[in-house]
Amino acid sequence: MPAIILAILAGLCWGVGEVCTKAVLHTKQIGPITAVTVRCVVALPVVLVVYLIAVHLLKLKHEPADWYRAEPRTLWTLVLGSGLCAGAAALLFFYAALNLGDISRIKPIAFTLAPATAVLLGKFVLGEEVSTRKWIAIALILGGVMLLT
Repeated sequence: MPAIILAILAGLCWGVGEVCTKAVLHTKQIGPITAVTVRCVVALPVVLVVYLIAVHLLKLKHEPADWYRAEPRTLWTLVLGSGLCAGAAALLFFYAALNLGDISRIKPIAFTLAPATAVLLGKFVLGEEVSTRKWIAIALILGGVMLLT
């Protein structure tokens, strides 16, 4: 249940944040690349403080202090997949899309493709099981987005 609560909180934060971003972009006083830059610059110290507390003060088991000693493949997957693909490219594409289109169309498209892609890659790359129920859910979500857009 804690994972679900955290996911709900993340979704609410993203929803509020992206509406604020769209409102700012709509003024034409700030561009999408600047918005991404500000987002990352503001987020970095907060995330860094949380990281330092989790690793060095609380010594959480799921946050190893020697993460930098992980296998090179693991580190490159983190850097390329999470850092460059999700962290940089996705944000730049998403904010550029917000700048050009309505949030009511852009957000559902981006945030439907993300879980659908994750389910497919989870199955075919990570070997995760995908039940019939999940396939049906993905189809319903994709259908819902088609209705929204």
